[in-house]
Amino acid sequence: MEAGIVGLPNVGKSTLFNALTGSQGAQAANYPFCTIEPNEGIVSIPDKRLTQINKHIATQKIIPAMFKLVDIAGIVKGASEGQGLGNKFLSHIREVDAILQVVRCFEDPDVTHVSGKVDPVSDIETIELELMIADIQTLETALPKAERAARTGDKEAKLRVSAIQHCLEQLNKEEPLRTIKLDEAEAKAISSFGLMTAKPILYIANVDETDLHGTGPLVQKVREFASKIGASVVPVCAKLEAEIAELDEPDRSEMLAGVGLEEPALQVVAREAYRTLGLQSYFTAGEKEIRAWTIPVGATAPEAAGVIHTDFERGFIRCEVYTLADLEQYGNEKDIRANGKMRTEGKTYIMHDGDICHFLFNV
Repeated sequence: MEAGIVGLPNVGKSTLFNALTGSQGAQAANYPFCTIEPNEGIVSIPDKRLTQINKHIATQKIIPAMFKLVDIAGIVKGASEGQGLGNKFLSHIREVDAILQVVRCFEDPDVTHVSGKVDPVSDIETIELELMIADIQTLETALPKAERAARTGDKEAKLRVSAIQHCLEQLNKEEPLRTIKLDEAEAKAISSFGLMTAKPILYIANVDETDLHGTGPLVQKVREFASKIGASVVPVCAKLEAEIAELDEPDRSEMLAGVGLEEPALQVVAREAYRTLGLQSYFTAGEKEIRAWTIPVGATAPEAAGVIHTDFERGFIRCEVYTLADLEQYGNEKDIRANGKMRTEGKTYIMHDGDICHFLFNV
């Protein structure tokens, strides 16, 4: 699963990407399109539960969950018509599973705003409109072919036509597709189109050092907008976070305390991005490693086993499951089992976030 980080030029997008992924290198120049090709990085998900498990189970290494982040060049008004670097970058957005939009919520006369003024909601609407126009173009191009196939009696094509028309009705009202609910069959019929406004979105409000908690009026405007579509907002000072990311742990903790933060805001971003992607973690724990494994919310036990190895899913027999609360109460797996808290689950079991598992399989 991967998320694409997008935004207008000069909103701090690449600075945030570099801090999130631990990328090093020269600071991007202060002009549009300094990111020419989408950069990719891996973001680890901070999870205190891993450390808590390790208090009771000794291990050689701890491996957190991760997801891929793609830094996509700045989008400008008219991108869907080829302005700026145009459709080249819209195509990169089609390939990701969720969108992280960085929105400028700070004033700085030394950093040029592409539209000449700082207005975060206008910035959001600019990008949303470009994505909606691009989605309309995609759907209108696909519709004639689907209609021709539907006239032959093709049931799948008929469903695709219905789904396309449903989506076009929404987009023509200037409403993104994430605000409507397609049934599973409709969503599958158009899944290959990579419709951008159907993707879940997280807004990252890039603030200055005087508003680290995002209580200022610019961030509040973003929150009001996001609440209408059920999206979340995380305030981040990208400049500060980039500085924090370069420090060793003792200096990092001292700097965080000095600015009144309990943890780097990037950790909040990573967890919220993970949630926006519709992901959760389960754990395996043993002498070699304690590891968080990434699965979609709603995954079954065999599907979760398949994340470790396809053979585990193919030959799945059952899984043994306990919780961190069980581990903290009884101290070890032996006593968890002795007290009847080690559950045995079959193929229909729906995994819960934080399950600690052993899989039994036969191939």
